[in-house]
Amino acid sequence: MLNENDAVLNLIFKTSDKLVYEVDQKGIVTILEKQDNKIQRFFRKLGMKIPKYKRTAMDEYGSSVFLQIDGIRTVSEIGKSLEEKYGDKVEPLYERLLLFISHLEHQFHYVENISIAEPHAGEEQQS
Repeated sequence: MLNENDAVLNLIFKTSDKLVYEVDQKGIVTILEKQDNKIQRFFRKLGMKIPKYKRTAMDEYGSSVFLQIDGIRTVSEIGKSLEEKYGDKVEPLYERLLLFISHLEHQFHYVENISIAEPHAGEEQQS
């Protein structure tokens, strides 16, 4: 049976199907969020220049993590890749990585957890 830390490191995430983003030549990810509510449409009709997308650029570390969230790699695998690429610069590695992915999932809804939940002790698996 996995302990809680092992279970967290074995989580797998994928980017949201609704998410629109760009990656520049340096590997920096820019998230494009559509700005299309009623007020914005109204002001556009009046001729005001309101961008259709809000652009949010990630830093080098965030971009590196984001591009590895592919629905295949686990949190542990992403962490090992970061450690190989950046060394001590990413320490404390897993605390920072899990916090970042948590923000991407819960606050921004950019990624989704697609891991299959392990049954708790005493629970039976359903067929």
